[in-house]
Amino acid sequence: MAAKINMRLDKNEMPSQDPNVRNKNFLEVALGYTEEQALDEAARCLNCKNHPCVDGCPVNVRIPEFIQKIVEKDYEGAYQVIHQTSSLPAVCGRVCPQESQCEMHCVRGKKGDPVGIGRLERFVADWHNAHSTEAAAVPAPNGHKVAVIGSGPAGLTCAGDLAKKGYEVTVFEALHLAGGVLVYGIPEFRLPKAIVQKEVDGLKAMGVKVETNTVVGRTITIDELMEEYGFEAVFIGSGAGLPMFMNIPGENLKGVYSANEFLTRINLMKAYREDSDTPIMDLKGKKVAVVGGGYIGLEMAEALLHLGKDVTLIEAGPRLLASFEPEFSELAAQELEKNGVRVRVGCRVQEIADAGSERIVRTSQGDFPCDMILMSVGVVPATDFLRDTGIRMARNGAILVDREMRTSLEHIYAAGDCAVVYHRLMEEDYFIPLGTYANKCGRIAGGNMAGAHEKFVGALGTAAIKVCGLEMGRTGMSEKDAARLGIDYSTKLVTANDHPAYYPAPTKLVIKLIYETRTRRLLGACVAGEKGAVMRADIFAVAIHAGMTT
Repeated sequence: MAAKINMRLDKNEMPSQDPNVRNKNFLEVALGYTEEQALDEAARCLNCKNHPCVDGCPVNVRIPEFIQKIVEKDYEGAYQVIHQTSSLPAVCGRVCPQESQCEMHCVRGKKGDPVGIGRLERFVADWHNAHSTEAAAVPAPNGHKVAVIGSGPAGLTCAGDLAKKGYEVTVFEALHLAGGVLVYGIPEFRLPKAIVQKEVDGLKAMGVKVETNTVVGRTITIDELMEEYGFEAVFIGSGAGLPMFMNIPGENLKGVYSANEFLTRINLMKAYREDSDTPIMDLKGKKVAVVGGGYIGLEMAEALLHLGKDVTLIEAGPRLLASFEPEFSELAAQELEKNGVRVRVGCRVQEIADAGSERIVRTSQGDFPCDMILMSVGVVPATDFLRDTGIRMARNGAILVDREMRTSLEHIYAAGDCAVVYHRLMEEDYFIPLGTYANKCGRIAGGNMAGAHEKFVGALGTAAIKVCGLEMGRTGMSEKDAARLGIDYSTKLVTANDHPAYYPAPTKLVIKLIYETRTRRLLGACVAGEKGAVMRADIFAVAIHAGMTT
C-alpha cells in the first residue's frame, strides 16, 4: 500500500537554538530534524515522474529514491543512495544552497514550500554517522594511482568519486587539517568541524590517503608527483584562500586582519576560546572597520553587528556589491544602515595610523578611529606554485580549463575556486570564487580522469546574499556585461508585492530584468525582497537557460 502523501504547503521548520542562547556560544545553530519531522517532511515528496530535483542537484543525487527510503524508515538505505553520487552528504545537507539547486526545481515549490531536501539529506547523514557500525566497503583496486592537491569541496568530491572506482588516491593538503574552506572559511555554528572530519574519515576508510602539512610546489612538485612517485594524473583544487592587500602604510599593524586570517583564526584555530594559543583581541565594546563592500565584507559586517560591535563598512568604489545592479547595491546599503552599520562608499583608504590604544583609518572622506580593521578587498586563487609548470592561467592566477576540467597540460585537471568556469550565456570563461560549482566540477573532473568525457554545461553566474533582513539574488548578464559584449539591450525595473494583497502580510519585491531589445530574449535578472526572494532569481535562471523572452 502506497504511503499517504502529505499535501501541507509549508515545510517542517528546522529546530534551532534559541537566539538568546546561540548568541553566547559557537555551537551549531540548526539542530536537525527529529525522526518524526523527517518522516513528515519526506511524506511531502510527490515522487514525480521526471524527477526535476535530480537535474537541479550538482552531483545528481537520486533524491526521490532516498526520500522514499526515509518514508520506509530505511535510513541506512537512504544514506547509501545518497552516497552513490555524493561523497559529502553531512556537509552538503548543511551548507549546499539547496534553495537555488534541487529545491528550486521541486514541483511542490510551485504552490507552497519545496520539500526540505537539504534538511532530509542532513537527517540521513547524521543518522548514519550516529548509528552505522559497518566498515565502509573498499572498492577493488584497479591498479591506477592519482593525486589530488587540496582538500576542499572540489578535491574531496573528486577523491571520493575516484576511490569508488578503485583508484589509489592521495590527497595533499597544505594545512594541518583536511577540509579546505570547509574548515577555515565556514563558522563552527554553521558547519561543525567534527562533521567535516567525519566525512574525511569516511574517505580514508575507502582507502583515500590524506597527507596534511604538504605544500605542493615547495615540499614536492607536480613533476615529482608524476615522474618519481608514479601518479598517472593530478587534480588541482587548491582554492582561492589567498587574500588581496592594498599595500598601504599601516596595513601590518596589530589589530589589522585580512578577512581570511580572521576566519581562519576563528574557525580553524578556535581563537574565540579563552584557552586559544592564537587569540584575537577582546572585542567587547570595540569599534570595527570593515574595508571592502563585496560578499565577504558585507557578511563580516553583519556578523560583527550581531556580536554587538560598532561597525563601519568602507568601500572604495561608488557602490557595494559591484556584481549587482546599482539599484540593488543601494538597497543593500540602506538595509545595513537601517540595522546600525555605517556605510561609506566612494571612500578610499589611504593609511592606517597607530594612535596607541586604537587605530585610525585615514580615508578620502576623513578619519575613522577604531580598535580593529578587517581587510576584505578580495581573494586570488592559490596557484602561485603553478607559475613555472606551463599550466595556462588567467591574469589573476585562475587556472584555465576546458569544459571537461582539463588544464593545458596532459593528465592534469582543475576545478573549484582556483579555476575559471564557463559562462553558458556569455560563452566565455569567468572567475567567481563562491564555491558554487566546486562539487559539480570536481565530480566531472574525477569522472574524466577515469576515462569519461563529460562536459560542464556552464554557469549563469547565479549568486545570492542575505543582508540582514533582505535577500538578494542575481543571475545571467549584468548591464555592464551586455554593454561590453555589444548587445543592444533594454531593462525593466518592477516594484510590487511578493504575493497578492488578499493574502496576509505581503512584502515588497524589487525585480530588474535585462533583455535583448530586438528579440526580448531574457539576459539577466536581479531580485531583492524578504524571505523567499532568492527563489525568484533561480526561476529567472531557468528562464534564461530555456531562452525565454520577456
